[in-house]
Amino acid sequence: MKANAAQLGAAIDRAQSGGGAIRLFLLHGPDESGAIDYAARLGRAMGGGAERVDLDGPTLKAQPGRLADEAASLSLFGGNRYVRVTGMGEESVEALELLLGAATAGNPVVALAPSVKATGKLVKAAIASPGAMVLACYPLDAENGAKLAAGIAREHGVRLTGGTASAMFDAAGGDRAVLTREIEKLALYLDAAPERPRDADEDVLAVIGANFAEAEMAAAIEAVIDGRPADFGPEMARIDGASLAIPMLRGLSRRLIALAEMRGEVDGGASADNVVEKYRVFWKEKAGTIRALRRWSAPQIAAAITRVRRAERGLMAGGGTASVALAYDALGVSRAAARR
Repeated sequence: MKANAAQLGAAIDRAQSGGGAIRLFLLHGPDESGAIDYAARLGRAMGGGAERVDLDGPTLKAQPGRLADEAASLSLFGGNRYVRVTGMGEESVEALELLLGAATAGNPVVALAPSVKATGKLVKAAIASPGAMVLACYPLDAENGAKLAAGIAREHGVRLTGGTASAMFDAAGGDRAVLTREIEKLALYLDAAPERPRDADEDVLAVIGANFAEAEMAAAIEAVIDGRPADFGPEMARIDGASLAIPMLRGLSRRLIALAEMRGEVDGGASADNVVEKYRVFWKEKAGTIRALRRWSAPQIAAAITRVRRAERGLMAGGGTASVALAYDALGVSRAAARR
């Protein structure tokens, strides 16, 4: 069945091993960080000691019955168990059908399918089943982002007053996972909980450092775009130390996407100066944007976007080498720009 964010969140919070009504939570669409956050929410709902089984699209293509088997298996430790699938694509239709058609499937499954289309067989099969819940994940605009921030805050016992909801969403770079973590820190600072709600205004955000040091992130982004890897290294150290890596990558991705749009107009015959004026580029970024439009080609920008998104996915997935991989990819983009 198709669900909205509220319905999916409520169903995830009710999920538990032992035969819940919803066997599969399918998350598709380009907002992969939002999907990752929903998967993490399922993990929290299952409890701190829950066993997580990780699968991916290629595994399910080779072993379509594996998903149903894992969903029906008991935990090795006797507690709750759930399955997380990353990179699910159309090759997993058979695995999905076997899961939804199985006689038993006590462990809930959350599947991340960022590249599949809403009109594809995978999504259609899930929507048609009462045992599956499907949500299309898209980046939020400012208005809905503020509503999301306020809603997450309420769940943690925090009332965001004034413009704090919008400020927190903007500071998180539109990233739901980062936003949730910052709200959790805010609730901890205020000693807030649903049964003892607390108010939070801009002054509170300033005290706990919820402002994500936009100037520092801007300096790192400019170093990448402008092809200055030697400058990016020190900026990256500060970004990593302040836990700003994911917001910085989101900002870099947005900058590259905007650059791709402008590059298309330059390729169509417009001058870089006129394009920058047309797109109302922030005055501090005009000179760097013009240089980038003269240096970067459309295929090169597309390759850079792919690399930055890969770095973000790696960082969100975690692991001891995540920050190293991030630095490698970001430096690679900067060095490539320097060679042009």
